Amino acid sequence: MMIAAVLLLLQAQKPEYVKMDDHDPNGIGYSYMGREMANYMSHEAAPWLDRPERYKEEAPQLLLEALNLKNGMVVADIGAGSGFLSFPMAVKVAPKGKVIAEEIQPEMLTIIEDKAKRNKITNVDRLLGTTEDPKLPANSVDLAIMVDVYHEFDKPYEMMSNILKGIKKGGQVVFVEYRKEDPRVPIKELHKMSEAQVKKEMSVFPVRWIRTSNILPRQHIIFFEKL
Repeated sequence: MMIAAVLLLLQAQKPEYVKMDDHDPNGIGYSYMGREMANYMSHEAAPWLDRPERYKEEAPQLLLEALNLKNGMVVADIGAGSGFLSFPMAVKVAPKGKVIAEEIQPEMLTIIEDKAKRNKITNVDRLLGTTEDPKLPANSVDLAIMVDVYHEFDKPYEMMSNILKGIKKGGQVVFVEYRKEDPRVPIKELHKMSEAQVKKEMSVFPVRWIRTSNILPRQHIIFFEKL
């Protein structure tokens, strides 16, 4: 009964998508909880995701350490892109764990498949989702991560609802977003998110904020636990 009551309360609190008369050219023309949603990156920009400069600009090795991944974990890489992070995470959770590389663009999944074959990595599963549902198996994931992805969801409420269905109770959902608080971060404004905005948008879900790490040069890592 209590769970049903919580679900009804959350449904009653579902935020609206508001059409904007005047909007940023880098956005989709709709706002959510006071934030205009950004256009998503096409698969044609996949080489940019694998650029060598990314190691200096974003220090993904520090992100991997912060995630504290263990052998046997199931990790969902939501909006995995070219698999830039999927494969090093797969190494961390091997041999018993796996990474689910989720994408809405089949072309990105083809890139991931080719990389897996070339590098003989067998614990990265590809999953084609939609803009509203990543299609994760229910209660199967220990940690779901979105690296510079969440701000591009055009249906963030529906997407987060369905991501959380795939996470085990006590599992984590992790946001990695360029820090909007820092004007020195050389990224278009709609592709940044503040910690406060992420917390605001997650406040309508059955999660609790755990911590925020600012160890990365340009992004913050924001951790939540599913209740």
